[in-house]
Amino acid sequence: MTAWLHHVTALPIVVPLLSAAVLLFFSEPRRLPRALIALASTLIQAAAAGTLLWMTSHPASGAAPDGILVYSIGSWPAPYGIVLVADRLAAVMLALTAAIALPVVVYSFAQWDRLGVYYHPLFQLLLMGVNGAFLTGDLFNLFVFFEILLAASYGLLMHGGGTARVTSSLHYIAVNLAASLIFLIGVAVIYGAAGTLNLADLAAHWDEASPQDRRLLDGGLAVLAVAFLIKGGIWPLNFWLPTAYSAAAAPVVAVFSILTKVGVYSIVRVGFMVDPSKPVLYGGSLLFAAAIATMAVGSLGALAARHPPRLIAFSVIVSAGTVLAALALGSASTLAPALFYLVISAPATAAAFLVAGMAARMQMHSVTAVLDRDGAEATYTAFDVGEPARSSASMDDDEVGFIIPAGVAFLGLAFLSCGLLVAGLPPLAGFLAKVSLIVAALGSLGVVQHPAHVWVLVVALLGASLAALLAFLRIGVRLFWTARETTRPRVRMLEAVPVAFLVLVGIGLTVMAGPVMTYLTAAARALHQPDAYIHAVLATSKPVQP
Repeated sequence: MTAWLHHVTALPIVVPLLSAAVLLFFSEPRRLPRALIALASTLIQAAAAGTLLWMTSHPASGAAPDGILVYSIGSWPAPYGIVLVADRLAAVMLALTAAIALPVVVYSFAQWDRLGVYYHPLFQLLLMGVNGAFLTGDLFNLFVFFEILLAASYGLLMHGGGTARVTSSLHYIAVNLAASLIFLIGVAVIYGAAGTLNLADLAAHWDEASPQDRRLLDGGLAVLAVAFLIKGGIWPLNFWLPTAYSAAAAPVVAVFSILTKVGVYSIVRVGFMVDPSKPVLYGGSLLFAAAIATMAVGSLGALAARHPPRLIAFSVIVSAGTVLAALALGSASTLAPALFYLVISAPATAAAFLVAGMAARMQMHSVTAVLDRDGAEATYTAFDVGEPARSSASMDDDEVGFIIPAGVAFLGLAFLSCGLLVAGLPPLAGFLAKVSLIVAALGSLGVVQHPAHVWVLVVALLGASLAALLAFLRIGVRLFWTARETTRPRVRMLEAVPVAFLVLVGIGLTVMAGPVMTYLTAAARALHQPDAYIHAVLATSKPVQP
C-alpha cells in the first residue's frame, strides 16, 4: 500500500479543520470564495470516505488487511499514541455523513448561509467532530471530537437568531453539557481502573482486570452508556430534541440527522469492543424498555405534530429507538438489519427537513425584524420554517433562478418518498430494512434471553410504520392538497438538486440492497469478533513511512 493512500484515513479530520481555519480569513460578503472552499472541502471528504469504503470492503487487495486501516498520529504507537482506525463500520458511517453533508452544503448556498455569520466554518467543524468520532480509536479523543461537534452545533442551532431558536438552543446546550460531564466522569473512572483509554488495549486487558477493577470498569462503562444514550436521543432524555430540531434552519437540522447516529455508533463501538461476549446494555431489559418507549413516544409525537419539521424531528426519535431496540434484543442476527435501517433513515430524514424548508414558502406572512447592524427595522417576507429573511430592497437581487412550473408536484413527490423511506413501506429501502429486521428477530426466538421481547419489537416496528404513514399522509394532504391561502412556492435549482440527490440515495440503497446488506453483515460480524481490530491496532508499532 502506498504511503499517500494510507494518509487518506486522516483526511476526513484534517480537511474540514483546515478549511474552517481558511474560511475565517474571508469576510461574509465574499460569498463566492467561501462557497467554493466549503464545497471543495466537502467533496474531498466525500472522496476520502468513498476511498475508505472501497479499501475496507476489499481486504484481499492489501490496502486494508482484514478490512481495517490503522493510522498512528505523530509516529507514536498504540496504546501510547493517538490512533485513527477505519474499519467497515467507521467507513460506512463516514460515507453516510458525506452523502448528507454534500447536498446540504449545496442547499445552503441558496441564501441559507446568509442567516448569520460563520455558517460555513461552523459547518466544517461539525463535520470534523462527526468524522473524528467515527475514526478515533480511544475514549478520550472520542470525548474531544464529541465536544468539537457539539460546540459547532451550538452555533449552528442558533444560526439566524429568533426567540424560538435561542430558547430551544439553551435547552439543547444544557442537556448536552450535562451529558458531556457524565461522559468525562465515565472516562475518568475507566482510566483510573485500567490505566489506558485505547479501545483495543482496553479490550485486550478487560478480562484480566481484578474483581475490584472490573467492578469499576463496568461502572465506568455504564456511565458512558448513559452519556451515549442522551446523545442518541433515548426516552426520557430526548425531551429537548423535537423543539430544538423543529426550530433550526432547514440545512442545519438536515445535517443534525446524523448527530443522534453518533451516539448510537458510540454505544455499538465501545460496547462490542471492550466486552464482545456481553456488550454494555446488549440484551438488557432496561435498554429494551427504554428503546420501545422511545419508539412509542416518537410515534405519538409524530401523530400529534401539526407542522412538517416537528413531524420529522419525532421520526428521528423513532429511528434512534428502532436501532437501540434491535441492539437491546441481544441477537447477533439483528445487528446488520439495524445498521441497514440506520443507513437508510438518516438521508431520508435529512431530505425531509430540506423539503420542509422549501414547503414552508407555501404559507407566507409578513413580519418585522431588524435587518442591519445599525438597528434600523424593515418589513420583509418570511416563512413558517427557517426561510432566509429578505428585505424588500434586495428582493430583486435575491430572486435568483427560475420558478419550476411543477414546484408543488416536486415537493409533494419528495415528501412522499421521504415518508415511504421513514415509515418503511414498499417499494423503497426502508421496507427492506424493516422486513429484514423482523425476519432476523423472529429467527432469534430460540436464542435470545427474553423471547417475549421479539414479539414486542415486531409489534413496535409495525406500529411505528403505521403511525409514520398516517402522520406523513395527514401533513402531506394538508400541506399539498387542501392548503388555503397559499402561494406558488419558488423552488431553486440549488435547493431542488440536493433534495433529489438524497431521495436518489434512498432509491439507490433499494437497488443495491443486496451488496449493502452483505457489507453491513461483514461489519456486524467484525463487531462480534473484535480480535482482528485489536491485533491491527496493537500490532501497528510504526506508521507507514512515506
